[in-house]
Amino acid sequence: MSDRRLARWATTSARVVAGSAVATAVVVGAVAGIAAPWPSFTADPVRLQVTPAPSDTVVACDGPVFALGRVAESAAGLTVGAVQDVVSGPDAADAEVSSVSGATGDGSGDATVFRAPPRDRVATPFAAAGSATAASPDLTGFSASACRPPLAESWLVAGATTTGANDLVVLSNPGDVPATVQLSVYGAQGVSTPPSGTGLVVPAGAQRVVPLAGLLLGEESPVVRVVATGAPVRASLQTSLTRVLLPGGSDQVAPLAQAATTLVIPGVSVLTTGEGNVGTVLRLLSPGADASATVTVTPVGGAGVTGNPRTLELPAGTPTSLDLSGLAPGPYTVSVEATQPVVGGVWATTGFGEGADFAWYSPSPEFAASGLVAVARGAGASIVLAADAARGAASVTLTPQDGGAPVTVAVPAGGSVAVPVNAGVYELAPDAPVHAAVSYSAPGALAAYPLWPADAAAGAVTILP
Repeated sequence: MSDRRLARWATTSARVVAGSAVATAVVVGAVAGIAAPWPSFTADPVRLQVTPAPSDTVVACDGPVFALGRVAESAAGLTVGAVQDVVSGPDAADAEVSSVSGATGDGSGDATVFRAPPRDRVATPFAAAGSATAASPDLTGFSASACRPPLAESWLVAGATTTGANDLVVLSNPGDVPATVQLSVYGAQGVSTPPSGTGLVVPAGAQRVVPLAGLLLGEESPVVRVVATGAPVRASLQTSLTRVLLPGGSDQVAPLAQAATTLVIPGVSVLTTGEGNVGTVLRLLSPGADASATVTVTPVGGAGVTGNPRTLELPAGTPTSLDLSGLAPGPYTVSVEATQPVVGGVWATTGFGEGADFAWYSPSPEFAASGLVAVARGAGASIVLAADAARGAASVTLTPQDGGAPVTVAVPAGGSVAVPVNAGVYELAPDAPVHAAVSYSAPGALAAYPLWPADAAAGAVTILP
């Protein structure tokens, strides 16, 4: 081999050996790097806590009591049977007053809406309630109801579509955009979605009234579910009754916001044992499609349980009625405990003859913090306070917003207290959770409505940019 070729071979071999050594070093380094612990770095995302500005406090009233079919030329036409008298505050200047219209062509059926803008980024407390007395040959009775914010979902547990009943579903939209409403009716055959209750458009600032008989005819114990999209609506049920040709009373019934496993219905007035007629009835529904519910019903007097608890099975999707007429006359709170979410209400009457009236009592949510409540004008008014046995006794202070002296009452655990009150706006301040309602009981006049706490202030929201 020549010297030149020998030198070239030696140079090439050296390069191969050097390359192999470098490759080996890279591989060994990579393996060692993978095996060795890597440095860690955690970057905390930027977080910004912002408290949303509170919205306006909006409460819509039921409006007047309607009479259906008084005009011979229009059997479905509505007229005003009794004008609603509204109490509001603490100061009427705190709110802008408007109305929802469209129930009657002449504007007489318009319902009042209060809108209180926030102050210094704090929601303005405001409360209102109304009452009406109908006294005509075809419509009588005393009605009272609280003005409430609209809801996306409501449950109406009241009324009937049998002979003599003349009931109306009243839908009000106090918002700025139209609402589309679906009415589902639960009856003896289960739930139905009638065409007359499907796709109901309630324009902004408008009211729409739907006869209950047009949804499900011949039903003794209906329950109506109201679902609104686009905008929430204020839903209520106006119910009236005629026995043969004798009017038997009327009422404006408050909605439930949702089904629950515990219902507390304060302020039920049992005024008659029935004398062969059913004078007090509890209506319950387990709206679940599959599971039935086991419920325990307990009547509670002022000092505690005064009637034997009763347990019954509720079939899924079918309303069930329980006769409570065996109770001695007096005021009661009806407590319902269920294994599945249920909705319910109690019907009671002053009697069955001339001048009789009736009322539907709706469950009251828990009132855990101070808030404003309104008492509409009417004879025999009282605020009824009930405390759960499991939550313990409570002390509640009622402070009139017109400058009157506050009143503090003790509510026993598992009992209730009725505080006589005058019409007006009160601050209700409990030191422990209670359930509250306004109840009216006078000769020929019976009514009640639950008291709801004010919407909680908006909490801080964490934003991650």
